[in-house]
Amino acid sequence: MPSGCLTETDNWRTNFPPSSTLSFYHRIRISAVARRLGPLARLPIGTEAAKQQQQQQQQQMQEEQESEMDENASPGKKLEDLIHLAELCVDLLQQNNENYAEAFAWFSDLLVEHAEIFWSLFAVDMDTVLAEQPPDTWDSFPVFQVLNDYLRVDENLCGGRFHQHLRDTFAPQVVRYVDLMESSIAQSLHKGYEKERWELKGHGCITSEDLFWKLDALQSFIRDLHWPDEVFGKHLEQRLKLMACDMIESCINRTLQAFQQWQKKGSKWTSTDYIVPSEMCAMINVVLEAKNQSLKLCTVEGVDLHQYHAKIDEMVDKSLNQMMTGLISKLTSILELTLNKLSRYDEGSLLAPILSLTYKQGVSSSGKEVGLAYINFARNSMEQLRQKVTDELWVLGLFEDWYAAQISMICTWLSERLDHGLHSFQLAALSHIAKKNPEGSELASMVTNDAKTVVNLVAKNDANLALPPSFCQVLIESPL
Repeated sequence: MPSGCLTETDNWRTNFPPSSTLSFYHRIRISAVARRLGPLARLPIGTEAAKQQQQQQQQQMQEEQESEMDENASPGKKLEDLIHLAELCVDLLQQNNENYAEAFAWFSDLLVEHAEIFWSLFAVDMDTVLAEQPPDTWDSFPVFQVLNDYLRVDENLCGGRFHQHLRDTFAPQVVRYVDLMESSIAQSLHKGYEKERWELKGHGCITSEDLFWKLDALQSFIRDLHWPDEVFGKHLEQRLKLMACDMIESCINRTLQAFQQWQKKGSKWTSTDYIVPSEMCAMINVVLEAKNQSLKLCTVEGVDLHQYHAKIDEMVDKSLNQMMTGLISKLTSILELTLNKLSRYDEGSLLAPILSLTYKQGVSSSGKEVGLAYINFARNSMEQLRQKVTDELWVLGLFEDWYAAQISMICTWLSERLDHGLHSFQLAALSHIAKKNPEGSELASMVTNDAKTVVNLVAKNDANLALPPSFCQVLIESPL
């Protein structure tokens, strides 16, 4: 057992100290040179001496194992001892290389063979301990990491007998680990979305943050193993990238579905009290973060070898466009409701005489109040989006399209009344909306023609507000 091997490293240093061994091999070299022996003639001398040392070491290790073996130790304790033994063995062989490199200059093959024999003895204990571990436990991976990190940088032992044995021993465990982690992450994603409350968390929601963290942790763990077989290592890498692509795709789809459900919930809410829910902002953030995470999780050092990132990128753009279109549709529906209120004051409508009477008597609200209510709605919605959505450029793009949609809707509404005069109630509301519309001065240059038409039209007829509240018989110039 490993407990019997722990003291063997100290016995090796005691029985074969560097100074004595160097002196021993130095005498061999001097004798060989003096007799003018070739390398092939000198090798048996060093080989026989090393074999004698190896036999003594093996015998002492066996005696120590028999005397210190603890059959009652738990599998976890045995694994802990094995990890400690692996660290000691690595330390011992590193010291051997440092102390005996000069002495073994003519016998490098002998030193490599000695190391392979040394590790073959360790492999016996390693296989025994690993066989006693419960299934689907991953506590043994530190053994692989300690040994592989040493072997892969040793040009003589890398790919050697023990290194291949180590690789073959742990390959099934790595495959099994990836299988179980993929299943676990998929189940966690499914259950997370079933109970997701869409509270803002980090750059998304609780479920998305958990997903991205798990995918990154799994890829980091497999990457840090530094798998010695390049072909199998590439296979693991591609599988993890494909897994990330599939998980992120599922995350985007589930988020978009939730966004559309929230849209339906608010479809009947068309008053100026409406404000974009923070839950919908969280959903937008999830899709935006998926784009950032796919660059890390679906590419190999920033290179999209398997086109997984391109697939996610296209999906993200499509989903964000749907979200933006849905939001603008919802926001402009509030303006549509406001314009419908103004339409009741149209000349010739059935309600116009009654509304004009109540307006004159001060019973109904003024047009300015209607315009102010809409402006407050617009400002509150814009502030909500600024505060809750993480991507400023995406928010700015939304504002641009929303502003253009508002101006276009107002122009259409005005063009339908080219042959009629505007009521002072209508003119007051439009004047307030056109002059106080948030970001109007910043975004007007992007929708120049329509925006200037509306603003100039309202400014031209603004003087009519000073007239008594009645139909202002001023024909509108075409806004188009």
